[in-house]
Amino acid sequence: MVASLTAAMLATAPAWSAQGNMAVGAFSRLTPGEALNDWQPLTFKKIERHTSYRLVSDNGITVVKAQAQASASGLIRNLSIDLKQFPILSWRWKIENIVQKADPATKSGDDYPARIYITFAFDRSKLSAGERLKYGAAKLLYGEYPPLAAINYIWDGKTPLGTILPNAYTARVKMIVVQSGADKLNQWIEVERNVYDDYKQAFGTEPPLVSGIAIMTDTDNTNESATAYYGDLWLRAP
Repeated sequence: MVASLTAAMLATAPAWSAQGNMAVGAFSRLTPGEALNDWQPLTFKKIERHTSYRLVSDNGITVVKAQAQASASGLIRNLSIDLKQFPILSWRWKIENIVQKADPATKSGDDYPARIYITFAFDRSKLSAGERLKYGAAKLLYGEYPPLAAINYIWDGKTPLGTILPNAYTARVKMIVVQSGADKLNQWIEVERNVYDDYKQAFGTEPPLVSGIAIMTDTDNTNESATAYYGDLWLRAP
């Protein structure tokens, strides 16, 4: 996958629960077939075939269904979040199949039936002189700075749970395996991660502000197919 991203349009304010939790994606409150107005397409240069995303009913609960056929794209919710205040991200997902040729260590295998993609805001102070030049060139090309870094929580086919490794395209993106294998196909899995702690472990520094949270199903490198479902995503205080 192409690792560089550009910021998209500003999103509307997120919803809040009675407990003070922030709804990043309150899909269950929507109607199947309804437009996902708070989410923007996340696409990549040179990848023309895009994954489809739509709201469907699953046992009476509205969720997002993603279908990839040798395609790649995501849906991103653009936010500005301080992880010191809201470090905990929780979500639920399920998949119908794993990507057989997936391999996080290679560009040709950088495909996953499901991933949660978190981008972090550009922060010049966290870059070396050489990196500042690269980001400056990216701004000239795209009109704005790309995210400083990203974390991908992935469902892989073989890599052991808990593995953290750099993306095959750039060390500025870290891959964290939170589900692995095919033993839980077609089952809803609930996941909770402390993104603040994960960033510090993955990058060794304090995280900048979160700039966006995306859902993504992609199979463009392996030319396979994958179907995934995404339930509600929430951020909360410790």
